[in-house]
Amino acid sequence: MTDAILQEVKVIVFQLKDEEYGVEVEQVKSIERVQHITRVPSTPDFVEGVINLRGVVTPIVDLRKRFGIDGIDHSETTRVIIVTVKDMDVGLVVDAANDVIDISRDAVEPTPEVVGGVEADYIRGVAKLEKRLLILLNLDKVLNSKELEEMKDIEK
Repeated sequence: MTDAILQEVKVIVFQLKDEEYGVEVEQVKSIERVQHITRVPSTPDFVEGVINLRGVVTPIVDLRKRFGIDGIDHSETTRVIIVTVKDMDVGLVVDAANDVIDISRDAVEPTPEVVGGVEADYIRGVAKLEKRLLILLNLDKVLNSKELEEMKDIEK
């Protein structure tokens, strides 16, 4: 790899309420339209349920609920971003998936204490892109080990 490639990170940009967020492309398996979600009893409130995605039972997490943002009904733009967190596939419900962009690592600043109401623990950093601010998520923190274990039980 060249230095230029190492200096940039490719991210999927998505929207929740009025804020734009990003997750690194390496963690994203696919972006899907919302399909029927089967509710599973006795799961955390931010877990909407499971879907059968090409024969694989995948837990679905509503990021609005996870971040304490008021919920809305799914719309034409609502998407499920399938990510891999600690060797487990999880679907993240977002308002819209907007873009794939390269971000210079120099444009990423450390996490401020509070960004858009989202807990700082969930945030890897904030990228300044001309007139936009992009909140980069730390997916390992968005879903902690205990919650991932609970979701693995859902898959069984």
